[in-house]
Amino acid sequence: MRNGEMEREKSRDTVIIRTSVIGIIANVFLAAFKAFVGLASSSIAIVMDAVNNISDAASSVITIAGTKLAGKEPDRKHPFGYGRIEYLSAMVISLLVLYAGITALVESVKKIITPDTPDYSTVSLIIVGVAVVVKIVLGRYVRSVGKRVHSDSLVNSGEDATLDSVISASTLVAAAVYLIFHISLEAWLGAIIALFIIRSGFGMLRETLSRILGERADAELVRDIKATVCGYPEISGAYDLVLHNYGPDSYNGSLHIEVPDTLSADDLDKLIRKVSVNVYQKHDVILTAIGVYSVNTKNPLAVEAREKVSRIVMAHDHILQMHGFYYDPAEKMIRFDIVVSFSAPDRHQVYRDVCGDVQKAYPDFTLQVAMDTDFSEESPEGESGKG
Repeated sequence: MRNGEMEREKSRDTVIIRTSVIGIIANVFLAAFKAFVGLASSSIAIVMDAVNNISDAASSVITIAGTKLAGKEPDRKHPFGYGRIEYLSAMVISLLVLYAGITALVESVKKIITPDTPDYSTVSLIIVGVAVVVKIVLGRYVRSVGKRVHSDSLVNSGEDATLDSVISASTLVAAAVYLIFHISLEAWLGAIIALFIIRSGFGMLRETLSRILGERADAELVRDIKATVCGYPEISGAYDLVLHNYGPDSYNGSLHIEVPDTLSADDLDKLIRKVSVNVYQKHDVILTAIGVYSVNTKNPLAVEAREKVSRIVMAHDHILQMHGFYYDPAEKMIRFDIVVSFSAPDRHQVYRDVCGDVQKAYPDFTLQVAMDTDFSEESPEGESGKG
């Protein structure tokens, strides 16, 4: 399994690095031309646009460095690998965008206070026009590749490049206004552009920090994994799926399965190994642990008890699911898990209310009720959770 994973990672890294190199070359050339045009025409907006291109080139360098570091093999200190470095590189890129925006805002305010008269030439306007087209094409390309290989760094760089094309187009509008009406909007335009850059930088930073903190797994991936697990006839339900993300498309996870209480330890061992291999091959997710819920098959009263307890539990607001039910009349014990929605004002109070109502219905029984956290997907009210 490891060889196939390494090949996929190598191919992905190659695509990211190649795309980043294209971005570096394009941005360095654009920055050089814009800096020349901006200085020659005394255009603060074009000069700030050139600075933004330099920051884009730096972003691409960071993306390459982050991709290389993230591809390092796991070691003793970091047994889950270095994939999360890609999120850190995306965060650095967003900080660069913020810095570029704040710098542009400061310079624009200075020019508002002490304005310069721009001096546009036909050549300079043609260069800026070409830059607009190049940045539109580059932005769409980098962003599409980033989405395809799930690289936040490339997606951020692509969005920044698209924003750059808007900035460059704005400088053309300002030039046209000056040439036609002899009104200089350079400094004011530069300030507006800077605010848009700052807003974009904050958006990128917020999204990247959210990923670093840990987000809910993709609902489609969760459904697909549960469908694969429940494809085995011995398994009547899959629950409590927890996915830990260690970089783009790099997941370790755990879940519980419901199986008949007649399975032997040997049968369970074989089944769990099959499930682990199948989930990895189909979804590239390593299941590090599979817990077991046993389903009553020996006591006919268990079905009636399950239905009765389920009605009591699901009658409460904010209960998403009940699972792992087992009825043991010999030991006078009932055990099950409940999933309480994050929308509940007090999840622990909901849990206490549920336990109290079930205890009233079965006063002679000891309850073992676990309150599960909804880590993966919001299950509809009353859904059993299978699949």
